[in-house]
Amino acid sequence: MAYPLLSRRRIPHLLIGLTALFAVTVFVGRTWLSQSLPILEGEVDTGGSLQAPVTIHRDAQGIPLIESGDRNSIAFALGFLHAQERFFQMDLLRRNSAGELSELVGEVALEQDKAVRRHQFRKRAEQNIAALPQAHRQLLDSYVSGVNFGLRQLKSNPWEYTLLGQEPEPWTSADSLLTIFSMYLTLQSPIGKFELRDTALADLLPRDLYEFYFPEGGSWDAPLIGEARGPVTIPDTSITSLLNSGDAITYESMESEDNIYGSNNWVVGGALTAHNGAIVANDMHLALNVPNIWYRAGWNLPGTGRVIRGATLPGGPIMVVGSNGKVAWGFTNTTADWGDLIPLELSERGDQYLTPEGWRNFEIERETIEIKGREPQVLQVKKTIWGPVVAENHRGVPLAYRWVAHDIQGANLNLLRLETAASAKEALDLGPSLGIPHQNMVVGDAKGHIGWTVAGPIPRRVGLDGSRSVSWADGSAYWDGYLSVEEQPRIYDPPSHRIWTANARTMDGEYLKVMGNRGYALGARQQQIRDRLFARDTFSEQDLLNIQLDDRAIFLQRWQEHLLELLDGEESYTDVRHQVKHWGGRASADSVGYRIVRNYRLKFMELTTAPILSYMRRYQPDFSFGPVKRQFEYALWEMAQREPSQLLNPDYESWRALKFAALNQVLQEMSADNRSLQEQTWGVENTVRIQHPLGKAIAAINWFTAMPADQLPGDTHMPRFQSTTNGASERMVVAPGREDNAIFHMATGQSAHPLSPFFDRGHKDWVEGNPSPLVESESRYTLRLR
Repeated sequence: MAYPLLSRRRIPHLLIGLTALFAVTVFVGRTWLSQSLPILEGEVDTGGSLQAPVTIHRDAQGIPLIESGDRNSIAFALGFLHAQERFFQMDLLRRNSAGELSELVGEVALEQDKAVRRHQFRKRAEQNIAALPQAHRQLLDSYVSGVNFGLRQLKSNPWEYTLLGQEPEPWTSADSLLTIFSMYLTLQSPIGKFELRDTALADLLPRDLYEFYFPEGGSWDAPLIGEARGPVTIPDTSITSLLNSGDAITYESMESEDNIYGSNNWVVGGALTAHNGAIVANDMHLALNVPNIWYRAGWNLPGTGRVIRGATLPGGPIMVVGSNGKVAWGFTNTTADWGDLIPLELSERGDQYLTPEGWRNFEIERETIEIKGREPQVLQVKKTIWGPVVAENHRGVPLAYRWVAHDIQGANLNLLRLETAASAKEALDLGPSLGIPHQNMVVGDAKGHIGWTVAGPIPRRVGLDGSRSVSWADGSAYWDGYLSVEEQPRIYDPPSHRIWTANARTMDGEYLKVMGNRGYALGARQQQIRDRLFARDTFSEQDLLNIQLDDRAIFLQRWQEHLLELLDGEESYTDVRHQVKHWGGRASADSVGYRIVRNYRLKFMELTTAPILSYMRRYQPDFSFGPVKRQFEYALWEMAQREPSQLLNPDYESWRALKFAALNQVLQEMSADNRSLQEQTWGVENTVRIQHPLGKAIAAINWFTAMPADQLPGDTHMPRFQSTTNGASERMVVAPGREDNAIFHMATGQSAHPLSPFFDRGHKDWVEGNPSPLVESESRYTLRLR
């Protein structure tokens, strides 16, 4: 007689057993996770590490206010907080720039480590630490002690290390400098990517084609000094002249040319506010992850009666952006030129290179890369007197890289000096001394003064302008130190009482010469901000937040009109034309028409520039446009309107055929998920994915660490910058001395721990744009360090 494997009477017992097993698993998992939660309340003996006691107040959102009579003790407390809430994030930052990720996560990071290790940032960090003034070294030592103490005070290691089967390494002073170098890798190219590609294009393309497709600017420019550039000239050279008979044209999908690591910032002077003080607005556009790159904090400034508040970068004891009660400041990436590629003249055997002093041997250093679960690999770093060899150009010539990040001036703790700056002018004077990736620093003070400068050291170039890769072998081209504070570009109290930047060109004339160009943003975002600032004569904090949240599609308006004209009378596209006509004029999450228009333009870009891509890959098989495409708009619009026959992609019989091919490909890609056209909104495509680094690889971790998959408004060519993975990592609006009215948004929350009460607090305000305060609210948790 046969018996069923599972009788009906056993099913309830099995379900009960499975439920119990699940409950036990959840309980055990939660208990394990809770062991690495930070200490929120009580009193902790630091064993004599402090010069003065510290009190840490946290509000319901987890924002700490640190109070002490000693600045070094405050640094210790900040290190304690960073370690308790964010140590794994700090570890990734230092390993990222040191080229040591493989030691933690295995072979998956090996190629990245090899690319980064040639810069030897750990050695540079150690050299830079030795060059710090004594007061900065002491403060950093206190911070490092606080980090390692905070890590030891956790009942178990941060949960990520248990999953990776690793032990966290103690923090060092050099690690804090490595976090600055990690920001260099985010905000500037470690191989001079723009110069590498732009030099190749200028060398290989016929001159008229190069000037048409890759202009220096145009009508969308909105600089602080100077005017917009003039229109481009349609070239006579045929695009088909780039192709050999029988060549297959290569196509590369295009993302928005303004999808860059950058930011918006602006400031209005006291003449435009009810209280006669300046108001600074800043939203920094970076990759969105769990946790946020920034950690909110505030601390008293001993001996002043004032408090500094804003965003810190876990890994260092510095307020990156914020307000000290007298001065507020914010940053945007300059996208200017802070490094030069140098083509090397080699000896016949290739083992020497020519210098002004004659032939010289390459210096070879061995870097050992530790790899989890594998034998270490040894990397040979080839070095010159100017910098490491980082790439080859389109003719196979090796390139050395002269980069500000390699010099002592490139990374330091001089941002600490902004804590005590009492005026906008005093803050601007610090610009050349700030060892950070070069930023547009916008400042405003309580008396209403405002200013802009470049934060970061600017090289004094001799015999070159930096726009092209040129040999330095004969000694006529070189860097002669760095610009002084008197030479540094600056604007102070302009007559308009307004300053604005958004990763586009800010300068002209002599200032532009010293800044150069490494792929300025088109300018549409910057122009939209400028025009909003000139649309009214008085401003409050809410008014500036409204500009940060501006998602009007001004840049795409003419493309919407163009597409309507193309579809006029096309009966088979009636529904599409209806959506385009009623697009709403904004990057709204519920707009179908917006999605069609913006993707049509990108597809038009792909189809029209494909012959150039195909031509360039004949010389560089891995060539892609990257940042050199940021000014494509001017050529695209001329082609769309004037349809020059000599520039038509030969894969298409007419411009009309190309335009409809672009539209049809967009519609086909939109329908891939089988939704109806009416359901294919911009929000469906622009659904944000904010994930923990480990969650991107392991679905189970993503389940309990990812932020909600919200469909968000906004896009790249507008102030409300938003994509699926990048966006405003923070939004700040503050009038120094009036911080009670200030606004601060931050994606995700303060803590990286999914069981923390602060894990996602504040995230909803960031999503919805609700005015959330900068100043911490009533204290919920009090912790004392003694």
